[in-house]
Order: sequence, then C-alpha cells, then structure tokens
Amino acid sequence: MKVGFVSLGCPKNLVDTEVMMGQLVARGHQLTPHPADADVIVVNTCSFIDPAKQESVDTILEMAEYKRTGKAQKLIVAGCLVERYRGDIRADMPEVDALIGTNEIEKIAALCEGAEPSPEPAAPYLYHDLTPRVLSTARHSAYIKIAEGCDHPCTFCVIPQYRGAFRSRRFESVVAEATRLFSQGVREINLIGQDTTCYGEDLGIKDGLAALLARLAQIETPLPKWVRFLYCYPNKVTQKLLDTIAEHAALVKYIDMPLQHASAPVLKRMKRGAHGDIFLKLIERIRATIPGVALRTSMIVGFPGETDADFDTLCQFVQAARFDRLGVFSYSDEDTSASFALDGKVPPRVIYNRKRRLMSLQRRISLSQNRSLVGREFDVLLEGPSPESDLLWQARLSTQAPEIDGVVYVTDLNDPNPTPGQIRRLRVTSAHPYDLVGELIDSPEPTAPQPPAALFSILAAPRTPSTPLAR
Repeated sequence: MKVGFVSLGCPKNLVDTEVMMGQLVARGHQLTPHPADADVIVVNTCSFIDPAKQESVDTILEMAEYKRTGKAQKLIVAGCLVERYRGDIRADMPEVDALIGTNEIEKIAALCEGAEPSPEPAAPYLYHDLTPRVLSTARHSAYIKIAEGCDHPCTFCVIPQYRGAFRSRRFESVVAEATRLFSQGVREINLIGQDTTCYGEDLGIKDGLAALLARLAQIETPLPKWVRFLYCYPNKVTQKLLDTIAEHAALVKYIDMPLQHASAPVLKRMKRGAHGDIFLKLIERIRATIPGVALRTSMIVGFPGETDADFDTLCQFVQAARFDRLGVFSYSDEDTSASFALDGKVPPRVIYNRKRRLMSLQRRISLSQNRSLVGREFDVLLEGPSPESDLLWQARLSTQAPEIDGVVYVTDLNDPNPTPGQIRRLRVTSAHPYDLVGELIDSPEPTAPQPPAALFSILAAPRTPSTPLAR
C-alpha cells in the first residue's frame, strides 16, 4: 500500500516519523508525498503548547478530507497529542481510525495493514542503529536521537508525562548509526534528546556526552564533517564538555542552552533554580573555553507570578548576555503541568507585550552580532537554491542549526555547478538581524559520496518547532 506522512513538532518527533517510515518500507510498502495518492495517511502530532495542539488538530482534520476526496482508506494519528488526549480523540474525532503513542511506533506497519490496537500499555521505546529508518531531511544533514524522556521537574513542561523517564541509547549504537550516515555522504549530524547533557548517566557513563562527541569527531570521513548537539541543561554543562568541543574541529562551536528565565523567583517557581548572575558566569566560561562559540537560548515570558520587576531582570540579563540567537515562548498554561495550579497568572495582553519587547531587544543584539561577522571568512554548508529568489543559493554557517536559526544567502556564485552538501569557504558581505549574505571565495571541493536515493519528503512542511522562532 501507499502511505503518506505528516510530521509536526520538533526534530525528536521527526526521527519518530522516520522510524515509522522505515518500518513500513521494510515491510514492502511505498511512501508517497502526495496525500491524494495515499491509501493510509499518518499524522505524527505535537502537543507541547496550545498553538502546536491546534495545528495538530487542524492537520488531522485536513488529512481526514482525503478519506472523502482521495484514495485514503485509513487515517492514523501518532505522537504526543495521542499521549495526552487519547480518549478525547477517540470520542471527538471519528475520522481517526487508529492511534499510536510515542512508545508504540513499531506497531505502525501492523496498524496500517489492519491489525487491531493492543490494549496493553507499551514499554518505553527507543530506536537503535539496526532499526529501519528512512531519512526525510536534506541528503547532507541528519538527526540522531541519543536519548528519550526526561527526569527534570520543570513545572511548565508536560513532556515527561508522555515521553517517560530519561533513557540513553547505547554508546556504540549511536557511533554505529553516525558512522553509517557519514559513509552515505551525510556531512552534518545533529544529536538530539530532551536533554542531551544527561546522556549516559543512566548507563553509568561519566561525562557521557563529552565522550560520545569525542568518539564521533574521530570517525574517519573522506571530507570534513560537522557534529552538533542540541538542548543543554545549564547545570549539566561541565568543563569537560566544553573542553571537548574546543578540542575537536569536527564539533560545531555552538551551544543551544534553554535557560527559560533569569529572575531567581521565577526560576524557583519553574523548579529550575539558579539566577542570571550564575548564568552570566557560565556564559563567560563557555566563551573563554570555546573561542567564537555561538550561543542560543530560549526564554518563557508570562510565567505565573512573573512581575514587571522579574521581566525587567530578564531584559537586563539578555542585554548583558548578548546571545547570538534567542527564542521567546509565551507561557502556555497546560492543564496537566504543575504550573497550571500556580497563582499569579499573567494576563494574555501583558504576555504578548513582554514577548514583543524581548524580541525587539534581541533583534538589535542579533543584528549587532551579525554585523561583527561582515568581512570575515567562514566555512558554510551549501543547502541549495534559495526559496526567496532564483538568483540566490542558501547555506548555513556551522553556528546556524537547521530550521531554527538563520541562514546565509550566497550571491555571486563562482561555481557553475554548485552542489548541495558541499562545505565551502565564504566571505560575509552584509548582515541582517537573523540572516547573513556572502560570497564563495574558494574552489569546489571534491565530489562527496551521495546518500541512497530512498530519502523521502513528508507531506507537510514546515513542521512546528519545539523551540520558538524569535531566533
């Protein structure tokens, strides 16, 4: 049969989608990017915050129309929305034929083939290097999920409720998957997990993430490679980790460290602890250890009890920290989160205005940071023609993570046949708040081995990010 997928939410969710696609291909089914041609449509949902939940519901209803107008005989809903609202979906969305929770993704083929869902609760799931998987990202870039679940008690977050307790993949399993991807021509690997800095703790591995990064950096490849990890927890950023990033050229000088706030009272209510001064000392240590590092963070505005003074503290901290990139969440009052019961709810209009003010502040900082790069030379990963204009190509610095950060627009291509996936040398010629403009100054590198042609595009793009796009 032909099966089409829509993947919503974060890269962690995308990996789940790729594993489900792999299960189907391994059973001989076909994937289609055209919903009108699909016999079965699968929507992998997100429910992190209200906008994500709404998009998930809207997408389910949109795809349900293809049961009326197309070939689709079955609509399956998977992912986080199922974990939170399984009963509601069953009761209120008769268009949906089957549900798959985050620990049940290995059942996708059986459900597509008509099997009845099992009433038994699924055991915690985490894929491994031998799990069938079909990549849906660009040929030159891939995600590897190194852990699942979370043990942190953050009061605003509901992810542990439907992703479960933290659990790491085996060290050699990650290395084996990365080695295979690099051998297929992938140039950039992004390690993901709810908190990658906890990697290996449950396996008894000391400094697990640092050890894993060092091992991945040593994988031999015919051409240069990039290895990036995402989502640091601030009190897990050790000197060993920083030293490892600084030591290896293949490890991208980029830290994505969601801090969520800088006011001590707000952080205490979030059950995260610390405060802005502690964070500033950490940031100073990061920059001292890793010259040229790019720092990204995310903040929540409007958390229950956040006063004008708390918000001013946050703004002063952001001004002092001078992050290269910063995303802003409006607090989402999730009914199953611990923060739902807190008093001092902030009015929506106040949250909206605080978000606009913080984004405006960061926009000026980002522009200043980007302007400091003009005239300098960097390696960039060519991605392909820009969707903005046929006259431009799009690339990324190593310090620009895919989908969540800005890009570099390449002008004056001195290569008549540029190839997506090449790592080239570029001089930055102008800067904007989020994006850069530059020109290539080198000759093309040797042709890299190409990944297999079985890479696949999902039905709907772009996905809703789990980190906000204030950048």
